[in-house]
Amino acid sequence: MKLLVLATNYPSDKNISALNYIHTRNLYYKRYGIDVDVLNFTAKSSYFWDGIRVLTLSDYKSENKNYDIMLSHAPNIRNHFFFCKKYQKRFQNIIFFFHGHEVLWKRKTYSQPYFFIKKNRLKQFGGDVYDFIKLKIWRKYFPKLSYKSYFVFVSNWMLDQFKKWVKLKESDLKNHCFVTYNGIGEDFENVQFQQKKYKYDFITIRSVLDGSKYAIDLVCRLASHYPELSFLIVGRGNYFKYNLKPDNVIWMDCYCNHKQILNLISEASCALMPTRTDAQGLMACEIASTGMPLITSDISVCHEIFKKFNNVKFISNEYPENSFLDIYKNIIKENYNINSTYYLANTTKKEVELFKVIWEK
Repeated sequence: MKLLVLATNYPSDKNISALNYIHTRNLYYKRYGIDVDVLNFTAKSSYFWDGIRVLTLSDYKSENKNYDIMLSHAPNIRNHFFFCKKYQKRFQNIIFFFHGHEVLWKRKTYSQPYFFIKKNRLKQFGGDVYDFIKLKIWRKYFPKLSYKSYFVFVSNWMLDQFKKWVKLKESDLKNHCFVTYNGIGEDFENVQFQQKKYKYDFITIRSVLDGSKYAIDLVCRLASHYPELSFLIVGRGNYFKYNLKPDNVIWMDCYCNHKQILNLISEASCALMPTRTDAQGLMACEIASTGMPLITSDISVCHEIFKKFNNVKFISNEYPENSFLDIYKNIIKENYNINSTYYLANTTKKEVELFKVIWEK
């Protein structure tokens, strides 16, 4: 089976973290004997990454290689839509993977940005216009292609948002809709967190701090409210240039790979990962899978994602202090087993099985 994966960006020497959730999948596909090539719309030249061949658009055009399935991750209009319109006849089957903002009206879905993020009314208007056009294009395009297309969502919340904003039912897409959750990185599989002497009470890990949906302000609010507790925040951003950092917060301004994350969480007693909006929250899933106690937000997607995790508890985004100390003291009383819900064998393997069903039709 030959698979062409479309990606707006992809890991490289210049940006090792770019859409890494796609690369994790591709490595797993390759393990199952699938021939995977990636079309990276951002790449200036073709290259290999961990044995995965990554192509530029110009190299794809010149090669004209045949593929059994085209897989579009987080499809956007500028790259994916126009590529599909031009080359869709080359592919017998197409799979669209929806991870978040690509089918949302962003301003109406995500929380208000922090005050220090400059508000450009013209840019905001342009974003609204783009989202309006984007959703209208998808609304017309997807049903036309549904006879040979499949639509995969990383959570039921994501599927519900698709129905809300794109205004299409599953029947409009010939019931070719599937929910398969993102799989965690293999470094997190079979690692069991153990309560022991710890350096910090809480750890919060985000790739970027400046998005209000990641709720770093709630972490700092809790830190200020409980000065006797210690908090480690890991992630890049300008948040603390504009906001006072509580004395009991240690901030590491960096991006960490999986092995570094595992080392860091071993130094804390509990993970604190609030969120205002998320399609799944892969980092929280990775941490919780080790059995580490984790506190997150009392919103619908978090309840969906963590319904099988007894080491996860929920706090209000409006009043996070409510019962917070009691939740923390109770959740760290025991050791929890590892949870395999989001292991690759229970997530990405289902994608492989879907590919085989499609391919064998």
